[in-house]
Amino acid sequence: MDGGVKILPIVWKRLVTDGRTCPRCMSTQEAVLGALAKLQAALEPLGIRPTLDMQVLDDAGFRTDPSESNRLWIAGRPLEDWLGGCVGTSPCCTVCGDVPCRTVQVGEHVYEAIPEELIVRAALRAASAMTGVGTAAA
Repeated sequence: MDGGVKILPIVWKRLVTDGRTCPRCMSTQEAVLGALAKLQAALEPLGIRPTLDMQVLDDAGFRTDPSESNRLWIAGRPLEDWLGGCVGTSPCCTVCGDVPCRTVQVGEHVYEAIPEELIVRAALRAASAMTGVGTAAA
């Protein structure tokens, strides 16, 4: 931490095989990058800097635990925890083979790709918890 700036760590894992990822992970990547830009602007006045660590899950790791692909952690907690959601699975594509991929359910909606709005909402709850302002409850 420099100059009193608090770090809001965002970690995103996804399967990458032969330099390729699946369409839902590609869509989530675009959402993560968009959310990061919005969060940087929104949180800077509060002295909070969101950081992004994009991690690669190889095929062996994916086959061992497919729920690790397309997974987001914000401030050390899974995205779905911040949103009162849960995790499921659904078939994906040729990159993922016959292994079902991670989905996230929030309310009545099931997401194969995680939209920017959910990432921003979860990160703002995490930032709120960091500052002690408001509530971090889902």
